[in-house]
Amino acid sequence: MPPSTPPPAVLAWRDHDAQARTLPGMSLGRVPLTPDPGAAERLWSMGARRAELDIPVDLDACGPVTARAAIDRLCLVRDLTARAVQVDWDLRLPTSHGDQTWKVLSHLQPPRTVSGLTDPETALRAWRTRHYLCKLVWRQGPGFLQIRDRRWGDLRRFTADDPRYPAAVARLDRGAHRSDIAPDILEELTAEHLVLTTGDLVWWLPYRVARWLQEAMAV
Repeated sequence: MPPSTPPPAVLAWRDHDAQARTLPGMSLGRVPLTPDPGAAERLWSMGARRAELDIPVDLDACGPVTARAAIDRLCLVRDLTARAVQVDWDLRLPTSHGDQTWKVLSHLQPPRTVSGLTDPETALRAWRTRHYLCKLVWRQGPGFLQIRDRRWGDLRRFTADDPRYPAAVARLDRGAHRSDIAPDILEELTAEHLVLTTGDLVWWLPYRVARWLQEAMAV
């Protein structure tokens, strides 16, 4: 049997400020999480405004158990980012293509540390200084699905009216096997850097925005 990996857990606080979270009543303690779509919502409802992942997100290990664990934790980072919750986490990238992968993930809250890069300090500085909410978001309207992507500096907008796309996104949202997604849809999403592949799993990168930093028409 493959080695077991502990389920995701976080340390959580009611305030994002480093000093304020040390005050009495600010800590929510260690919160065990199950890999389901409601994890971030439950943390938010508990009052969490800052969270710290228990172990690094490891994209350098491609086994089925480690890939699943990495995706479960990335889901949490993505969904908390959508709510503007401060996330403290660490990232291990594949040494073969880490210099490209960090940019694909740059819409997420910047990690504390990142390994697998040629120049990790420069990459982290760029990630931290250029990050903002709504950098890669998606929405679903009547009969269409739209993605807005600003990870590369300009606005790239993709609109799909093929009814297969919402079903594909629903499968990809928590990580799906490649064989579960129509090849033509997966090829297009991969070409646009809208999915991340680790091991046999493919994961949906954009988040549905939960908090706007500015008027919706400007975003």
